[in-house]
Amino acid sequence: MTTDGVRASTQMVGILGWPVRHSLSPVMHNSEFRRLGLDYVYLAWEVAPEFLEQAARGLRALGAVGYNVTIPHKQAIVTCLDELSAEAKMIGAVNVVCLKDGRAIGYNTDAAGWRDDIEQDIPLAGRSLFLIGAGGAARAVAVGACLAGVRRIVICNRRYETAEALAEILHHHFPKLQVECGGPTSGECHQRIRECEVIVNATPVGMAGHGGSPIPAEWLAPTHYVYDTVYTPAETPLLRAARERGCKTRNGIGMLVRQGARAFRLW
Repeated sequence: MTTDGVRASTQMVGILGWPVRHSLSPVMHNSEFRRLGLDYVYLAWEVAPEFLEQAARGLRALGAVGYNVTIPHKQAIVTCLDELSAEAKMIGAVNVVCLKDGRAIGYNTDAAGWRDDIEQDIPLAGRSLFLIGAGGAARAVAVGACLAGVRRIVICNRRYETAEALAEILHHHFPKLQVECGGPTSGECHQRIRECEVIVNATPVGMAGHGGSPIPAEWLAPTHYVYDTVYTPAETPLLRAARERGCKTRNGIGMLVRQGARAFRLW
């Protein structure tokens, strides 16, 4: 985007991440601002984890309207905020911050954005979900899946204790849910994935600069529906392997657009 139309009165929003140069959010939001004739600009700020608190304070001091939060800051940003929405509290992760009257309020639009996107293809109620990851994006997917009525979630994460922490959150809010944990190289996960209908990658593995697949290709079967929250590249190694094995697939671009629309309305 050029600076054409940016004035001293222009309101500022943006995205905090590390890395963030791959993000399509600036293109998406700036196009909509122009279409609606709104005096806003959306920027991308690449912020290393050790500078997150300073960046959050700086945006508040500069009078920004708000910002998105992406990997790896969705959980860490919580301690920088004054208030959380009910859904953000449940998830324990934030992807949208609104700055108003000197207060920073955190929201999570990822859960609803993901749920709305995947249910274009497959209803989640009563299904078993194999979730790869246990960070901020995975927490949103898990809660979104529970609110949609899944009966079982298997959390596959390289750090078992992080998976257990997510399992405890889900047990607390959804006591009837069946939750299991395992590591990506464990025989347990290999066995359990066969019993699941939906597979979701909620890690950055497969993103540009984070090559590879989060699980072995041989774990996939034609009966699986595979969703990757990554959208750059459009077809990750995981999605390519799934397609080659006859699975129905979807990448994260729809989730990006749907969560972004909710953030746009909040700002």
